Amino acid sequence: MRTTRPASLPYTGDAEADALLAADPMALLIGFVLDQQVSVQKAFSGPLELRRRVGTLDPATIAAMDPADLEAAFRERPALHRFPGNMAKRSQAFCAAVAETYGGDPARIWTEAADGPDLERRLLALPGIGEMKAKALLAILGRRFGLGLDGLDEVMPSYPTLADVDSAEALAEYQEKKRAYKARLKDEGGSFDPAGKA
Repeated sequence: MRTTRPASLPYTGDAEADALLAADPMALLIGFVLDQQVSVQKAFSGPLELRRRVGTLDPATIAAMDPADLEAAFRERPALHRFPGNMAKRSQAFCAAVAETYGGDPARIWTEAADGPDLERRLLALPGIGEMKAKALLAILGRRFGLGLDGLDEVMPSYPTLADVDSAEALAEYQEKKRAYKARLKDEGGSFDPAGKA
């Protein structure tokens, strides 16, 4: 299955981190795992910093790490996340799922999907990926990576996601819209589910 890789995904403001998100599927996916209760910039800068601290983003290697060592890498200052202990556990569980289910090759999640609905099911089956994150990933794969998959259009979201962010200015606009959406939900007595954040 053919895709076209963008040079970068402008989610962090750091050229190296943005390029890694486009080049390494595991970096993009870990960014989504980390994308809750922190800014987009903080979440998606995490994969590059994690690679610096543990030497790899290979899912099998991270899955096999001593959990205490991985947590220490998350807690090293500046911490990789607002909740480093919890997110170290989530990231390790995510890596274990990719290692076990896809032989350590995260791209197989979409290259082996039968169609759009199958890809959505595969994403939702992964630890740390809720509905909104899955929808954003579907949109990024379709719009930014040109993933050609039957039925993908049917499951891609119609609302704005990170797939619509193609510049620092677009990221700022996206974040402002998200803040307004969350404020509206709060005013209406609803709640925003951070586990589905994207």
